Amino acid sequence: MTALQIFLAIGPWQIAIVVLVVLLLFGGKKIPELMRGLGSGIKEFKDASKEDDTLEEKKD
Repeated sequence: MTALQIFLAIGPWQIAIVVLVVLLLFGGKKIPELMRGLGSGIKEFKDASKEDDTLEEKKD
């Protein structure tokens, strides 16, 4: 199975189970905090990759 086939095989029940497990593990109050951390991590990654691109353009 390829990654695309696995992604397409995920149905609404599997997503609901994953969401339920996350809620049970972390609780409702921790999830917004986790999402903020994930968002800031993605933002930092994008900023760092933009900096690398500008450094490579300056070298050329």
